[in-house]
Amino acid sequence: MSQENNTQAHPAGEISHEQPVRRLNRDGVEYTLLGTAHVSRASAEAVREMATSGEFDTVAVELCQARYDALTAERKWTDLDLYKIIRQGKAGLVMANLALSAYQRRIADQFGIEPGAEMRAAAVAANERDMPLQLVDRDLATTLRRSYASVPWYKRMYLMAGLAFGMVSSDEIDEEAIEKLKEGDILESTFTEFAEQSPELFEALIAERDRYMAARLREENAEKSGSNVLVVIGAGHLEGLAEHLQNGQEAPRAERQKLETLPPRSRWPRIIPWAIMVLILLGFYIGFSRSPELGWQLVFIWVAINGGLAALGALIARGHPLTVLSAVIAAPLTSLNPTIAAGMVTGLVESWIRKPRVSDLENLRFDITTLRGWFRNPATRILLVFFLSNLGSAIGTWIAGFKIFGALS
Repeated sequence: MSQENNTQAHPAGEISHEQPVRRLNRDGVEYTLLGTAHVSRASAEAVREMATSGEFDTVAVELCQARYDALTAERKWTDLDLYKIIRQGKAGLVMANLALSAYQRRIADQFGIEPGAEMRAAAVAANERDMPLQLVDRDLATTLRRSYASVPWYKRMYLMAGLAFGMVSSDEIDEEAIEKLKEGDILESTFTEFAEQSPELFEALIAERDRYMAARLREENAEKSGSNVLVVIGAGHLEGLAEHLQNGQEAPRAERQKLETLPPRSRWPRIIPWAIMVLILLGFYIGFSRSPELGWQLVFIWVAINGGLAALGALIARGHPLTVLSAVIAAPLTSLNPTIAAGMVTGLVESWIRKPRVSDLENLRFDITTLRGWFRNPATRILLVFFLSNLGSAIGTWIAGFKIFGALS
């Protein structure tokens, strides 16, 4: 295995756009790492120039399959099956994806630059010259889940609130945010403030991806000694990737699998819903054992508060009247069944009654950039119904629980 360290800056004048470049050799494979700015036309031109120079036989890009499909329009919003998404419990992940897309759309509208143009240019050049295209970044869903799990529970609300505000804010994206985006990517810039304050989030969001991409490159190009690979990455990953690609000693497959593994969920968040169920049922038992009148009073408190706040959430989301009614009925029952959430019921009812049309899904990329658009578009309204009725039911569970035990004391 070659460990020769010939990482170096690209000779001046060899390319006209002065993008940061590092060259290194690992296991007989020559890697040229091209650091790009994700909102720079110069970066896209530099990628096109280098990818079509004839110097390389493979192109690798900082994309996963999902981001590649979105970037090349191979995955369209019209393919979104919200009914299936809610049944599979993936509504939260889809909302996070939409939030990132909203941030990207705002940049495109404000600056007339589509983030990721240089990645698209690399993919197009590879296709035109019939070169293999390697997608070496970690799957977006895995990165989001590992990032979320890395943050202490008390910081997660801040993280979600910041993401929600960023996707619907009408404020223009300032110069500082754009400069940070030039050094990283959409995913990093969205969470930059949090990553700077949380070493755990920085590790999952940035450092792990440097290690992952290095492992993927070594794995993809194993036994390809003599090949010349152009690696197109955000400038913020350049030094970290170069370090791990040159000096990483762990077997690449084992490293990749370790970084793809989702961390185990803590036990106590799974215990709490069951504990609540037991306590509420115990409260009902105590109430009815004292008197039927008290027992039914406790049931009324539970249904009125839990169902009422879940219905209020669905109403705020502008759900259909039948959806609001389903929240009143479902929330008191689902709160006593930890395997199902009220939002799953209300979301499914809303998606059944108001199934989004193709035109609604086509307009998603525009509507998700404003708060009004989220409430206007039937597709995003379903997700809001899911989220807000869940939130209402969760708040109602705690309030009603305290009321019930207050009445018993």
